[in-house]
Amino acid sequence: MSRSWNQSRALFERAKKSLAGGVSSPVRATAPVPLYFSGGCGARLKDVDGNEYIDYQLGWGPNILGYCHPRMVEAMRSLAERPYNYGAQHGLEIAVAERIQSCVPCAERVAFTSSGSEAVQLVQRLARAFTGRPLILKFEGHYHGWMDSVLHSHHPAAAKTGPREKPNVVRESAGQVANSVENIVVAPWNDVDLLERLLTQNSENVAAVIMEPILCNSGCLMPRPGYLQAARELTSRLGALLIFDEVITGFRVALGGAQSHYGVIPDCATFGKAVGGGLPLSVVGGRREIMEQMFTEGVVFGGSFNGNPTSLTGANAALEELARDGGAAIQRANRAGEKLRASLLQLAREHKIPLQVTGFGAAMCLHFSDRNELREYRDTLEDNAERLRRFLFLAMDEGIILVPDGRIYVSTVHDDRDVEETLAAFARVFARL
Repeated sequence: MSRSWNQSRALFERAKKSLAGGVSSPVRATAPVPLYFSGGCGARLKDVDGNEYIDYQLGWGPNILGYCHPRMVEAMRSLAERPYNYGAQHGLEIAVAERIQSCVPCAERVAFTSSGSEAVQLVQRLARAFTGRPLILKFEGHYHGWMDSVLHSHHPAAAKTGPREKPNVVRESAGQVANSVENIVVAPWNDVDLLERLLTQNSENVAAVIMEPILCNSGCLMPRPGYLQAARELTSRLGALLIFDEVITGFRVALGGAQSHYGVIPDCATFGKAVGGGLPLSVVGGRREIMEQMFTEGVVFGGSFNGNPTSLTGANAALEELARDGGAAIQRANRAGEKLRASLLQLAREHKIPLQVTGFGAAMCLHFSDRNELREYRDTLEDNAERLRRFLFLAMDEGIILVPDGRIYVSTVHDDRDVEETLAAFARVFARL
């Protein structure tokens, strides 16, 4: 099979004359071919060349209900003839905040903004104000947005990582201010002893430990048994806050996020992607006394679109659907993903291709690696990037779209037919690979 992408290629060439780089986010240009889409429904998309795909990007995660879900369409239609933004209060702010409170354990209070990067900026500021300490401890491979204060050691090259016992703080962008490294401590993830050592060495200065409770942005790596519980105990004992970045795991691994799934309650957490059902929305939830500092201690936070009715209309519909029948839709997505994962591993074994598929049902990642276990970011540096690139291109040619780093997001509407067709396509990909 060889699909035609002539229209997408022509539009990309045209876009490069007006859009910087031809795309609205640089990572989109890393796809095998930057596709232009004309529509979609359920788990499927159609591009401008008329090709149909089973989609596992989900807009890089937000479209947890798939495309044009009836509840989302109904909600958006109901908004069409009402104001899209007030810059003031309205009832949906309360309704959505109460929905989040009802399922997220740490969310005694909630604040809305528009992107995960903004939510992380707020939660860092709240942590520093609450503790009176300057440093944030983060982990190699964990991504918390693209802003200067936290874009460190997300995907550092092996030569830059430094000793594992005390990793370098590596800036990830040209133009990033040099002194941003002074506010960050970096640790390897999934190692309790090193976390305790680095925290103890900086015990008087660390305001918070922030982590993805499941490392979705660097390979969908799972926490080792007891690791999250140990991080909770250490931060409590040493007076630092524990922050979970649940922008991906929230409303995906479970209705209440990873904190609900693992029974470990952080002091604060950030949410995005799935919470808006495809609309631009992010959330900070946390302990009352930490969150109320915006009104009692002068912590500055603002935004013209914070809590806007457009995004909250989408969130209200999405959260209602996700919470229905005790979170049955999320459970269904995770079951479909686990079936896909098991069959993928079997196909790889049959074709004698070394493959690990890490993560959980609704968010997984492919690693063409000889390693038997992947625990932390440094383990992923041995992945065969060229084989992954080839796999992604062949999969796209077979009508399957994955995230360009090998991630697979499974929605609540991927059904048995989608999974079976995907596995048949993957069988052909492995044969060609």
